[in-house]
Amino acid sequence: MQVLLWTSAGTGFIFLMTCLGAAMALFIRKPSSGGMQKIFLGFAAGVMIAASVWSLLIPAIEEAEAGGMIGWVPAASGFLLGVLFLLGLDKVIPHLHPFSGVREGVTGSTKRTTLLIFAVTLHNIPEGMAVGLSFALAAQHPGNPALYASAMALALGIGIQNIPEGTAVSMPLRHEGMARGKAFLCGCLSGVVEPVFGIMTALMAGLVAPFMPWLLSFAAGAMMYVVVEELIPEASLDKHSNAGTLGVMAGFLIMMILDVALGKH
Repeated sequence: MQVLLWTSAGTGFIFLMTCLGAAMALFIRKPSSGGMQKIFLGFAAGVMIAASVWSLLIPAIEEAEAGGMIGWVPAASGFLLGVLFLLGLDKVIPHLHPFSGVREGVTGSTKRTTLLIFAVTLHNIPEGMAVGLSFALAAQHPGNPALYASAMALALGIGIQNIPEGTAVSMPLRHEGMARGKAFLCGCLSGVVEPVFGIMTALMAGLVAPFMPWLLSFAAGAMMYVVVEELIPEASLDKHSNAGTLGVMAGFLIMMILDVALGKH
């Protein structure tokens, strides 16, 4: 029960941050500049890279070694499965990258606005899984408060970068002519998968505790797929690529500090 409460709180927080970003559609008419968009995308990428390493892969290796396994085996295997999982979703679910305008997934007559929502929703699935698994890991080691601190740091970091992600959904929808309230609602709905997948993976981890190293690295692989496939390429488009690069560095630095500083207490 405790793990569900913590997971619900953590994933609920990152969902609310998505809604906070989506609320920009209620107050701002003009989309942000290209440079700011690249910074936001880069920042999200940096946060997810650091979270994949410090909050997911390193704990996965440590859990495996504590269980008498070769640390890199479940970490590498789970990572690969996470990549393949997101690759499969990327190929099946039709979506539109918000800033490049590139369509991916199964072709059809799906509306442009729906494709925009699907794109960010795909990003949010591994984020919810990562937060849920971090709290599940902490619940399995009640004598180690540093794991709860690390899980909260992860939720905080992902929550911060979810603000521009929510904006990345609602503002293009507003620009497409959708009403403010509806654009805001659609931006919020793109983050619903975070608590859903977070709670699902936390429950799964509780039922199959020995597989925690694979699950943690699975979430890391899924997050890294999103970073390499979508966030970094879009952050590096056209003349604002330097802004995107600086965003990656800033996001990585902040997430690393949060995880290392809070995780030691």
